[in-house]
Amino acid sequence: MEVGKYEIKPFSKERRNISLLLEEGRKKHIIYVIVEADVTKAREIMKERKRKGDDISFTGWIVKCVAEIMKEEKEFNAIRHGKGKLIYFEDVDVAIPVERVVAKEARPRAYIIRKANEKSVEEITNEIRNAQKEKVEKGTEVIGKLSAFEKFVLKAPYFIQKILFTIAGRNAFMRKKYMGTTGVTSIGRPGFNGWLIIIGGHYTTQIGIGGIAKKIVKVDEKLEEREFLRFIIGVDHDIIDGAPLARFASKLIDLLENAAFLINIQPS
Repeated sequence: MEVGKYEIKPFSKERRNISLLLEEGRKKHIIYVIVEADVTKAREIMKERKRKGDDISFTGWIVKCVAEIMKEEKEFNAIRHGKGKLIYFEDVDVAIPVERVVAKEARPRAYIIRKANEKSVEEITNEIRNAQKEKVEKGTEVIGKLSAFEKFVLKAPYFIQKILFTIAGRNAFMRKKYMGTTGVTSIGRPGFNGWLIIIGGHYTTQIGIGGIAKKIVKVDEKLEEREFLRFIIGVDHDIIDGAPLARFASKLIDLLENAAFLINIQPS
């Protein structure tokens, strides 16, 4: 049988590391809530600020909203430690992916916004923009300087990595150091109006930000075109039940629809 032209490319070490992370994430018992929020007001504010030269990251704004809720709902920022303990962290360290193209291959680079609960939307935006520009070491999935041990882990054989991931996965303090306490993933592509489905996960709480779709809805007895953000919240069911998840989702929707933390941002 003639197969026609084809090209063989290696399945890179970086992609294998990502595969290992995903495989480990499947071990958690994740439940999801699929929701929408009217972000028309927030988008208008951001566009107006942009015209005045003030850069605001949409993802950074969502990170701030999530971190603010976790200041009060601490169980969503907790991490299991061993089999019998939960560590409730005060710091909300939010992991986000920053995509880079290396050797013609798009790879997500892990970046952690430390203490996002203590930062403004502007500060988080600046941090994200700097991370997007920062030089990344060849052959790694992380931004920033690596220790000798961290370099070893990234380059180690698969079976060694799996053992180390298992050990780290049982230690809440190691997980916080290397992975943060929660994760926010965004498609970040104009024109995409679908959902981003989370498969498994490493965190007690993680947010998958999809696209924005325009809908005609009734507002004050009038039909208006509004912009709705589609997103998914996934939580570890071993720690969080459905009712607290629903309350968390409602609080997040309320912050997003009221353009929280955007009103008082001053143009730079």
